[in-house]
Amino acid sequence: MDTDLIERARRGDESAFASLALEMHDRLHTVAHGILRDPDHAQDALQQALVATWRELPRLRDPQRFQAWTFRILVNICRTEARRARRWVPTVLPEDVSEPRAARDLEAVADRDQLERAFRRLSVDHRAVVVLHHYLGLRPPEIAEALGIPVGTVGSRLHQALRSLRAAIEADQRAPQAVQPREVA
Repeated sequence: MDTDLIERARRGDESAFASLALEMHDRLHTVAHGILRDPDHAQDALQQALVATWRELPRLRDPQRFQAWTFRILVNICRTEARRARRWVPTVLPEDVSEPRAARDLEAVADRDQLERAFRRLSVDHRAVVVLHHYLGLRPPEIAEALGIPVGTVGSRLHQALRSLRAAIEADQRAPQAVQPREVA
């Protein structure tokens, strides 16, 4: 990140902050959507995070940590948003369910749905580590800085999250399928 731009934004330069916000928008949205699993809630969290970042920016001591600091603000807002909105909204349905789909397309949707259900079972803290690592490609030290936790905790949460995802998927696969009603002749 351009430290000069960050410094100008810290001093109240709105256009500098707008440039920073544009530069980080996609990554922040990826994190918010990855944690919240809902596009509307993710957009709300992103907007709240940008407002909070602008408001708190003069207090940022080290411009080199701007990105990690902003991720931390966003993750904290996602925690609050997740507690407020505990309803499940399906997000992996085919675009147009009225068209017949090939069997493999439906299987792909079912696989994504199964992964989505498993991911929703994770805590926000576990989702945050998975999203930052697997979606953004951040390394454990970068994640630790962004979340304000020790590197060992990052590794532990990542390990636990992946183990929980596997267990949830395996449990769903073992669950008995719904019994289809028989036709009466």
